[in-house]
Amino acid sequence: MTTTRSKVTIKGTKDGLVFIMDDTCSFDELLADLREKIEHSHQQILTGPLIRVTLKLGKRYCTPEQLEELTQIIRQKGNLVIHTIDTEVISKEEAYAELSKTNFLIEARTIRSGQVLEFDGDILILGDVNPGGTVKSTGSIYVMGSLRGVAHAGINGDTGKVIASSSLQPTQLRIAEVISRPGDEWVNAKGVAEFAYLEDGKMLVAKMSYLHRVRPDFGWKKAFGL
Repeated sequence: MTTTRSKVTIKGTKDGLVFIMDDTCSFDELLADLREKIEHSHQQILTGPLIRVTLKLGKRYCTPEQLEELTQIIRQKGNLVIHTIDTEVISKEEAYAELSKTNFLIEARTIRSGQVLEFDGDILILGDVNPGGTVKSTGSIYVMGSLRGVAHAGINGDTGKVIASSSLQPTQLRIAEVISRPGDEWVNAKGVAEFAYLEDGKMLVAKMSYLHRVRPDFGWKKAFGL
């Protein structure tokens, strides 16, 4: 016996009905199952007083025309009112808006003594930060060369930022309001890329290979739910 998987699942909540749409089937299959549910199922519910309906589309992208087809089928029952349409897919405009919030500066130079580099966003320095040089950022700071000066990440109070370098030998590190001056472990370069981060209000240092464990939400794909 073959069991056909339902393309539309209807659940009742205290706020009304939730129509959960399968986001893996074809759109025609979805429409056919929705018509079947509306015309032949749940008659007691679908003939009573006004009920608010939430559509959950999951990862399915629907054009405005397809959304209209779905809502027209549901509106055949006069007591059903579309209240919310939830989707995990963002529009191109929303994606560009999110991308515009992600500022990233690349500096291909060395920050020398007396120089101050400050930026609203993440900073990648393709060079060194010499003693007496200062880098400040609302985001994270990444130095491909040696970091031997002062670095202050998360200057707006964001404790989730990091400071990373191929050779971490700073005069001073600061993330948000937490300041850490170099300890013995920073005096001798290990030849290993490291990053500093905050945990429970304390600054810690780890190998770069652990960054994805400490900050799994880093990266542009996470920003878009991929």
